[in-house]
Amino acid sequence: MLQTGAPAAAPAPPPARHFFSDPAEVEALRGNLLAWYDRCKRDLPWRALAAMEPDADRRGYAVWVSEIMLQQTQVATVIDYYNRWMQKWPTLQALAQASLEEVNELWAGLGYYSRGKRLQEAARKVVSELAGRMPRTAEDLQKLLPGVGRYTAGAIASISYGQATGVVDGNVIRVLCRLRCIGADSSSPAVIDQLWDMANVLVDKSRPGDFNQALMELGATVCVPKAPLCRECPVKQHCQAWRRVEKELAFTSQKLFGNPPKVPDVEDCGVGDCPLCPPATEPWDSSLGVTNFPRKAAKKPPRVMRTATCVLERRGCHGAPEYLIVQRPSSGLLAGLWEFPSLPLAQDLQEEREREELADHLQAWMGQPVAAKGLRFIGEVTHIFSHIHQTYVVYSLPLDGDVTLDPALSPSRWVTENEFHASAVSTAMKKVLKAHEKQRRQESSPVKGSKRKRGAKAQGAGSTCPGTQLSLHAFLRAPTAP
Repeated sequence: MLQTGAPAAAPAPPPARHFFSDPAEVEALRGNLLAWYDRCKRDLPWRALAAMEPDADRRGYAVWVSEIMLQQTQVATVIDYYNRWMQKWPTLQALAQASLEEVNELWAGLGYYSRGKRLQEAARKVVSELAGRMPRTAEDLQKLLPGVGRYTAGAIASISYGQATGVVDGNVIRVLCRLRCIGADSSSPAVIDQLWDMANVLVDKSRPGDFNQALMELGATVCVPKAPLCRECPVKQHCQAWRRVEKELAFTSQKLFGNPPKVPDVEDCGVGDCPLCPPATEPWDSSLGVTNFPRKAAKKPPRVMRTATCVLERRGCHGAPEYLIVQRPSSGLLAGLWEFPSLPLAQDLQEEREREELADHLQAWMGQPVAAKGLRFIGEVTHIFSHIHQTYVVYSLPLDGDVTLDPALSPSRWVTENEFHASAVSTAMKKVLKAHEKQRRQESSPVKGSKRKRGAKAQGAGSTCPGTQLSLHAFLRAPTAP
């Protein structure tokens, strides 16, 4: 019979230095942070609404919209979008009655477009299934509202309804990791759980919403990722990372002036294999100071994609140019937005083959042959999504007549430049139109000695008269044999 050894000992728990175990210190930190927040907080429209709105459902809605918009987006960018959103849809009921097209149009340019769609879907659920009443606790908000995660639920519940629950976002992660020298991978589930526990210990029971906003404000304005303003920090006396930096400076100063230095007390917690300390392979770097924390696993490189895009242009009834835009599928990247006719390309495709594939794609739309050589190369436009490095290979095709499009394909429409910018189009498509407009200006005012990229001609294929726009027939024709 095989003998089994004694069960392995459970790993030692992280030492107290990684937590807030002293009630007096917790109380002092709360007081210092809230006093600073009362003096220094930014004047933001969603804070004003949360403070002044007497209706609990409107108050929760106002905070909810701001939290969704602020995900992965800077405050300065969000303010204008938020004001326009709340002016257009001041209540859950108003948003629930809007069309997805309207939502996408207002959201255009803010990025992460599925956020607006999910927000509206959840608003419709509140109106139709919850009688227009917002859930009042973080637990119910997360359980009942699609698209509302743990952080957003905690923010709404604490700011709008006074629930004493903590929040953990990117700013809070940075602050807490520095306060308690947490150097393990801050994106790991184990560390995130510890940070949530810490946030719930710290949150002020009498002013939970203000405390959570103060902690996030500290991370956004003082305890920033690079070059933090440590000497302005209201809680630096509670910060283990700051304490370590100060001790190292004192040690260096003593050594510099000839005083017999003691060994600085700046070591890690002393517990072997501590789950919250930096790994042994990544020791403390004195040159980084408090920015040693937090530490994250290396990001995966973004997926590289290439897409052929064609700006189809015609003259409208008043002589102004109009552009054909088509609607993307209702799911996936940029769901439901409008774009110029586009086609994903395989990597390392030769230019000639790119043109042919794009011409075939356009032919499916128009129901007529499109000459690949008739496509005018404009240039390449790069746009970085969160996980995709996208390159748009931009062509144009000017038309002097109307085109009958296949109604079985995606919805499409002709728009003026102003209508284009008012439509639900992505920032990437605005870059594409800008490149097209720049090329057209260069062609109308040629610079002596200028060269076009990739050998493309300024006029369409077969044109012999500079500046002359070709007929529809010249472009929509099958290639002739040589």
